[in-house]
Amino acid sequence: MSTAAPRPAAEDRLWSVDEHLEDILATVRPLEPIELQLPDAQGCVLVEDVMVPVSLPPFDNSSMDGYAVRVADVAGASEEFPAALEVVGDVAAGQAADLLHVGPGQAARIMTGAPLPPGAEAVVPVEWTDGGLGEGPVSGMRARSLAPEQAAGHVRVHRPAEARAHVRAKGSDVRAGDRALDAGTVVGPPQIALLAAIGRASVRVRPRPRVVVMSTGSELVQPGEELGSGQIYDSNSFALTAAARDAGAIAYRVGAVADDAETLRSAIEDQLVRADLVVTTGGVSVGAYDVVKEALEHVGDADEEGAGVEFRKLAMQPGKPQGFGSVGPDHTPLLALPGNPVSSYVSFELFVRPAIRTLMGLADVHRPVTRAKLTADKALTSPKGRRQFLRAVHAEGAVRPVGGAGSHLVAALAHADALIVVPEDVESVEPGAEVEVVLLG
Repeated sequence: MSTAAPRPAAEDRLWSVDEHLEDILATVRPLEPIELQLPDAQGCVLVEDVMVPVSLPPFDNSSMDGYAVRVADVAGASEEFPAALEVVGDVAAGQAADLLHVGPGQAARIMTGAPLPPGAEAVVPVEWTDGGLGEGPVSGMRARSLAPEQAAGHVRVHRPAEARAHVRAKGSDVRAGDRALDAGTVVGPPQIALLAAIGRASVRVRPRPRVVVMSTGSELVQPGEELGSGQIYDSNSFALTAAARDAGAIAYRVGAVADDAETLRSAIEDQLVRADLVVTTGGVSVGAYDVVKEALEHVGDADEEGAGVEFRKLAMQPGKPQGFGSVGPDHTPLLALPGNPVSSYVSFELFVRPAIRTLMGLADVHRPVTRAKLTADKALTSPKGRRQFLRAVHAEGAVRPVGGAGSHLVAALAHADALIVVPEDVESVEPGAEVEVVLLG
């Protein structure tokens, strides 16, 4: 990490939320595509259409355990007057379809997924037959090794069947030449199932971005350790690591770094080898111990004009102090978030999550937004000139705030599933008013 001349002070003006986000998204670029094996492609985004090389199913097959028959041979069959057919053999899943032929007056025992043998036109479920036992209807197919000798000889069918009954037609799922998946699709379990079913062992995708999350502050103690005087537990790194994974990233949490600029610079340098994006939390305000600002505000990339990290004041609440830029030889993006728990989480949702989704190559990088009726005991107040984001619970077209406006109130955050957005030019919102809502879950 090289030292460069400081950039023009970004703090000399107040940035809007939209300006800061636009700056981030204009800088962050989708990761380069790679070929990955199916298990490793989960959560990644396809960069090309996937075509179907072989139809699914690849052959006509039975959807039931039963008997493959000709329609004419079972027409008019009933329990009183069953159709008696000669059983010419078994057809099991994985068996070639042409090992036997069903002729007039014949049937073949067939298992679910087995290919329909030549000559057969339909499948009658075993429950519609006597199972070859010469008695009444049976409830299931006897195992071949347990079936008495006469079970392979003849079967009585008690109900008629229409043509193609209980037959899965070749290509009824997808046909060869069809498009299986579109470029831009996120590869999840159902997509992996389809890819495997059509014989694809690997796909070309943008990899999941690697995000390193780092808290700063000498007062921070790891959960499970004993708290000393003036110390608090580090919750931000846990929350933001979980949020990064929820956004689709591979996230690495780094233990809290003490308030020392050189130590922080060294810690960031050590992490760049495994980072497509670095997120820090804390140390970005105007205090004497705001170490992130001290460590990074004069740091740039010597070989790229204008690169480095800027620290800004945004017209928002919570989350006024923010930092953004790039560090290291690969110009790795870095977002520096405030240290208060609510501020850091709201900032993540507004700025880091879209950056992660952009790295993934997704078209839609934002949380869904809706309108809802405000439910509250009194009017909500908001500072003039600031866009406020209030934790809230959303349900059935209504939204109600939870907790106060304080940026340290993490307990309320745990119960929120939405953010109420109060625009910069609004200072009061009355109960019953329609408000903009960002849905978090």
